[in-house]
Parts: sequence; C-alpha cells; structure tokens
Amino acid sequence: MTHPENSALTAGFITATRASYDAIARDYTARFPDGLGGLPVDRSLVTAFAELVTERGAAPIADLGSGPGDVTARLHDLGVPVFGVDLSPGMVALARKAHPALRFHVGSMTSLDLPDATLGGVLALYSIIHIPDEHLPALFAEFHRVLQPGGHVLLGFQSGDEEGGMHLSERFGHEISLDYYWRTPDSVADLLTKTGFRLQARLLRGPLDDEKRPRAFLLARRPEQDWDRS
Repeated sequence: MTHPENSALTAGFITATRASYDAIARDYTARFPDGLGGLPVDRSLVTAFAELVTERGAAPIADLGSGPGDVTARLHDLGVPVFGVDLSPGMVALARKAHPALRFHVGSMTSLDLPDATLGGVLALYSIIHIPDEHLPALFAEFHRVLQPGGHVLLGFQSGDEEGGMHLSERFGHEISLDYYWRTPDSVADLLTKTGFRLQARLLRGPLDDEKRPRAFLLARRPEQDWDRS
C-alpha cells in the first residue's frame, strides 16, 4: 500500500528486514502456519479488538506485518473488513495464495498509502519489534494519522522487565540481517500517549512452550477529538 518510490522503503533497516523475510518466507510460513494457534490469550485479545472496531462502524482494520496472512484471515472470519500489509513481497505472495479472497499489499507500516482517518483499527502483532527506537514516534504518528477518531490500535510485542534486542544473521538455514528490539510495556505506552493515543488496556503474559520472552499487549484509542486526552 506504500508508494515504491517512498524514501521510507529505502531506509536501511527496512531494506534489511524486507530482504530477510523474503529469504525465510516459505520456511517461516511452514513453521508458523497459524500464528495464533495454541495462544488463547492472544486470540481472545484479537477477538476483543475486532469487536471494539466493529462496534463503531464498518471502517476496515489494517493488519500491519501480516506475514502469511493467518491473523488477517481470522479477522475476516470474525466479520471484520480487513486487509494485510507486509514489507516482504515473498510473504505477501504466500498470503495471497493461501487466502485468495482477501487483500494483501506490499508496503511499509512506517508510511502507509492511505488517506487520513481511513481505518477503524490498526493491528500490529510482533511487527514493531523490527522498528528501531528512534523511528517509533514517527511510526505511532502514522498510526494516529490513518485511524479515524475513536479508532483503536492493538500492539503485541516481545517484552520483559528490561529493554534490549538482538541481531540474527541466520535463520532456517538462510543468511539474513535482521534486528530485533525488546521494549517494556511502560516505554511503549508512554510513546503512544505522547503521540495522542489514550491507553485502554495493557497485558503482559509469560512465555509459552519455546518462547523465551514474555509477550506484551497494548490497546489504545485515538480520541474522538484530538484535544480529548481524558
């Protein structure tokens, strides 16, 4: 959904992230055919998010970092108008093949090709983890821009009591260059609030199975009026 000529797509971290997921797209999809499978807490939050969005009308949800498209399809099954956006053309091709009735677009969440106040909801599950700290304020400003007043955003990300990150140069036997950034719920909530969002809920669940870090979820809302921060 982003113009190819947009300079954001040429940023170093975006180029590296896109190339990395293109390299591992098929193996990643085979390893995680249902990103919410076995995760009842995650699924319940996505369901609640869908209900909050549809209560306000028929404006669509953008699933940002949609990957293989399974969460996009789950939202569609819940009766929500939804489309997926992913940086990786390889991921988008697999999502379109698996879910031909749904819309998936190649684009960067940092610069969406959407008019202002278009969306009823923004979903970003485990995708802001590849955004460097210095780019988060602009990212959340972009979310705020494309959401209708009263619209909701749900973020999910690996977290913990401390911040940090890691760099991967190999995954599934492929050479990649992929940076991960860990953040505390408080630090991300603070940025959302400073951007103009009203925080509605936060949850931190412990690691499950082979997960190594807790998962944080933040639900926030763009106020009906930008001056309304109550």
